[in-house]
Amino acid sequence: MTPSSRETLVVVEHAGGEPVDVSLQALALARSLAPGTGVHALLIGPGGREAAAGLGAHGVTTAHVAEHDALSSFAPAAWARIVIETSDRLGAAIVVAAGSDVGNEVLARVAARLDVPFAANVVSAVADETLRVTRTRWGGSLLEEARLHAARELLTVTPHAVAAEAVGGADAAVEPFTPTLDDADLVVRVVEHVAAPAGGVSLAEAKVVVSGGRGAGSAEGFGVIEELAALLGGAVGCSRVVTSAGWRPHTDQVGQTGTKISPELYIPCGISGATQHIAGCRGAKRILAINADAEAPIFASADYAVIGDLHEILPAISAEIRRVKGL
Repeated sequence: MTPSSRETLVVVEHAGGEPVDVSLQALALARSLAPGTGVHALLIGPGGREAAAGLGAHGVTTAHVAEHDALSSFAPAAWARIVIETSDRLGAAIVVAAGSDVGNEVLARVAARLDVPFAANVVSAVADETLRVTRTRWGGSLLEEARLHAARELLTVTPHAVAAEAVGGADAAVEPFTPTLDDADLVVRVVEHVAAPAGGVSLAEAKVVVSGGRGAGSAEGFGVIEELAALLGGAVGCSRVVTSAGWRPHTDQVGQTGTKISPELYIPCGISGATQHIAGCRGAKRILAINADAEAPIFASADYAVIGDLHEILPAISAEIRRVKGL
């Protein structure tokens, strides 16, 4: 099979009848592996048909929608079985998913079942005799180049590493099907979603994020951070040390083990800039770092730097915003 003739299958996550952005990013990378031929998409569970409707604009020729009464909630083993069943039926040589919690878990299970290698967190790939990938390692602190040697090549795409650009293709054909599942596939599944304790703007979707670290000093020290975020219409984030101290909930954590963000503006305040934190905010378009330590590593990743005490700087910024807005 020549590289140009390889069938490529992309697992597309969706919510509310719409494909999620990280899956559209995965589709953009997958298109580069099958130039001019389009790709297949796999959508699983309720809302799949609605989410498939606009995928033609992203290079999808056929959207395969798995529908089953047992798929009302996420079941990773069931998803893995469906991915294998669909890729077998299509003869897909390449399977791609977003580098999300769902995508990484499902393709890891697929790899274990098929006993093949799996490349996670890929930022670019080239299909020739084998699949050549570049992927992030150690929380994004280094890039690894590798080749996948397998009859079925599995990879996930690092969130925000590839732009989710539409290509204006024809409408995708939508083909619903009922997968074969058994009780063993449903032993592990999501049974409840617990809403984040704080309302307002979603951290993952916010255009502006203001985060605090150890420099905030205490839970009460986040008052000035919350004030600035509210004035900018943004969300409040934090570093891992803050959640470990119990100052903020884990849902607010930005980082490798927290939420990965891609705002237009990220303002980390009193955050040193450990590798794990940078891995979570690498997708930010602009970073304005505020820290009392002029040698803080965060400044190496910042577009703009302010050296000083956040408890003095943030109230001054907030006051100026209020003056300009006439508040």
